[in-house]
Parts: sequence; C-alpha cells; structure tokens
Amino acid sequence: METPANRVAVPSATASGILAAVEGYATQVQAVAGAEVSKLRHDPSEILTRAIQPAIWLVLFGEVMAQVRGITSDSTRYLDFLAPGILAQSVLFAAIFYGIAAIWERDLGVLHRYMVSPAPRSALVLGKALSAGIRGLTQSVVVYILAIVLGIGVDLNPLHLLGVAVIIALGSALFSTFSLIIACIVRTRERFMGIGQVLTMPIFFASNAIYPIDLMPGWLQAISRANPLTYQVDALRALMLTGGQSKFGLGVDCAVLVLATTVLVVIAARIYPRMTA
Repeated sequence: METPANRVAVPSATASGILAAVEGYATQVQAVAGAEVSKLRHDPSEILTRAIQPAIWLVLFGEVMAQVRGITSDSTRYLDFLAPGILAQSVLFAAIFYGIAAIWERDLGVLHRYMVSPAPRSALVLGKALSAGIRGLTQSVVVYILAIVLGIGVDLNPLHLLGVAVIIALGSALFSTFSLIIACIVRTRERFMGIGQVLTMPIFFASNAIYPIDLMPGWLQAISRANPLTYQVDALRALMLTGGQSKFGLGVDCAVLVLATTVLVVIAARIYPRMTA
C-alpha cells in the first residue's frame, strides 16, 4: 500500500540519482581537462612563446596605428582600443590549432583509450574545451602585464577581472571546439594546418579586434556581426578597460558566445568518434 512517506521517497531518490549523475559527469570533464592542463605544466615554455605575438601586435602595430587619426574617437587612445582585440586574438590563435592535438592523440593511440572509456562523448569534448579555457587565461595574464607596461587604462576591478576570465574561457572553449570539429573532418595534420591558417586570419580581420565595425564596408559589417570573435572583443572592451563600453550589450555578447559554444559542443560530440574510424 502506498503511503505519503513512499510518495516523498520516490522524488527524493530521483533527485539523488540526478545529482550523482551530474557529479559523475563533472568528474569526467575535470579528468579530461586535468590531463590536458598537465601538458602545459610539463612544457611551460609554451606560455613564453605565446607571449611574443601579442607583444609584437601591441608594441609595433599598436604604436604605429596610434599615429593614424580617425580610427577611434578622440576620447579613446588606439592602444586602449586595441588591447582587448589583441587579447581575443591571442586566445583565438592558441585555440584554433587545438584540434591538431586530437590528431596526435589518435596517432599515438590515446584517442582510442578515450573512446572505450565510459565517459560520454560530450564530457570528453567539454573537458578539452575547459582545458583550452585555462590556457586562454594564461594568455590574458601576459596581455594584462603588457597593457599595464604600455600605460593602457586597464580596469582592475575584481568583478570585471572575473568577467574577463569568463569571457576568455568561453572564447577559448568556442574556438577550440570549432578546431576539434575541423580536425574530425580533415583527419590529417597537413590538411588541418593548411585549413587552420586559412581560417584564422579571416576570422580575426572580419571582426572588431583592430578597427571599429563602423569603419567597415557594409558587406564586411554583416560578416563581422555573424562572427563570434566580434562579441568576445566587444565584451572584453567593456570589462577590461577603465570606462569601457559594450556596443551590443554584455548580455547579448555572453548569449552569443554561450549559444555558439553549445552548438559546437553538440556537433563535436557527435563526430568526435569518427576520428578513430
């Protein structure tokens, strides 16, 4: 005979099962991310080599283009305008070639061990995306140090720093997952490197990273508004700079990044097993 106590116990057991499943899923994501991050600990020189590119863009390109009038408003220095774009660029360039690691893992047999594990494919993809976000945060530290040295008006408000970290993690996850999808399609290192180089610069230049959208021709403005990097840069300008503002609104920026990342993770989870076929 069913009693009120029994009716209460069933939802309680269901809730416990759901909680256990979520906890197990999170553990699997963390395990994959931890394995990826450990590679960075074993080779910290990668951080130093990654620091060269943003330094060149800020010191050389930024200082030269700062002499050109009309790119930004009179109240905004070009270097201040450029810094968030270069931060986003450094994250993009690191994440877009992330997929080649998946090809190496397949060739070394690591991917086969992932595929026979009980972890859901989405947990594997999310784990790699999370590790890319952590790598992206190391890039942000480098760019922040360069920005402070160059006298850029960086906002050090803890809440804004946290917001920057979230945006960087989202952008890294988005583009690393995009990279993984490309790797699953092309499946060879040579093809991947060629396609990665072809895609990186158009994504960068067809955004608001180094010039305002308003200066672009109409057709390029349309492409830029469909480019996730544009929304990442827009959010970084609002959070990273003292008195920074978002053109589209932080809510829109975050929504676009989250939606794009979610769609890419779903696609990557479906085609990731094809790497071993």
